[in-house]
Amino acid sequence: MPTITEPAPAKINLALHVRRRRPDGYHDLETLFAFATGGDLITVEPAEANCLTITGPFAAALLPPQSTTPTPSTTPAKAGAQLGADNEDAHGSPNAAPGAAPWQGNLVTAAADAFTTAFAPSTHHALTLEKHLPIASGIGGGSADAAATLRALARLHGVTSTDPRLHEIAAKLGADVPACLANRTTLGTGKGDTLTTLEGLPGTPLLLVNPGVAVSTAAVFKTWDGQDRGPIPEGALLDRAKAGRNDLEPPALALAPEIAQVRALLGAAHGVLLSRMSGSGATCFALFETPQARDTAAIAAQARGWWILATTLA
Repeated sequence: MPTITEPAPAKINLALHVRRRRPDGYHDLETLFAFATGGDLITVEPAEANCLTITGPFAAALLPPQSTTPTPSTTPAKAGAQLGADNEDAHGSPNAAPGAAPWQGNLVTAAADAFTTAFAPSTHHALTLEKHLPIASGIGGGSADAAATLRALARLHGVTSTDPRLHEIAAKLGADVPACLANRTTLGTGKGDTLTTLEGLPGTPLLLVNPGVAVSTAAVFKTWDGQDRGPIPEGALLDRAKAGRNDLEPPALALAPEIAQVRALLGAAHGVLLSRMSGSGATCFALFETPQARDTAAIAAQARGWWILATTLA
């Protein structure tokens, strides 16, 4: 069987309206999901035993807690690092299925175990995660990695991408995982896993900026004031996004004031169409009229020592 490589693009929330807290601990929300053309990378291939290797600039950030973790942006790739929790869901719920503790209990290996249980019992896989996205940053890194793992394994084993069991697995892994599995512009409602396909804005210049802080999704939701400020309006995607908001931005700002500096830089940038914090933060994004305007803002953000990804919408 061949080696399969699958991209795990960064997820952004063009708008994120939190409507109420549910009795099950999740939140009812409305969100406009969109995806970048850049992000992490998952590789899978058959193996005699399950194993996971992590490489890339943020590999060291996923080492076990007892390990010394250098600054992610300057850390060389670490082969064979153990993947820890990557809390990326925008709804404040646990990332893994209840009771799951496979391969250190992380999303990538939980996705692989759930897939093999459903589709390929008694098989084993070698997985490689090439980690380019910062951890706990509101751009779906963990969820995108889990979704890419499901897509890669489906390709490896000849499972159609529309098989409903894949969506069922994704929904159990976390509320953002189904959207990342679909990997297209959608309106997410309910927990965020009820998806309606929307016409996207492919090719729109996109800049992601993170000030170098990780924000706990659970802490952000705990700080949310609980006020329902209404739904996302109807209309064209960009108009809906502009008329919308991110209800998690105020509580995230209270926890990480550095976000305000990023928002100020992006909001004042020349040629910006829309700027906002994504998910529960701390990563912010901006859509631009031209690649040149995006790249000028990227240079300004990078000069402050912030992490950036200059890319486009998928």
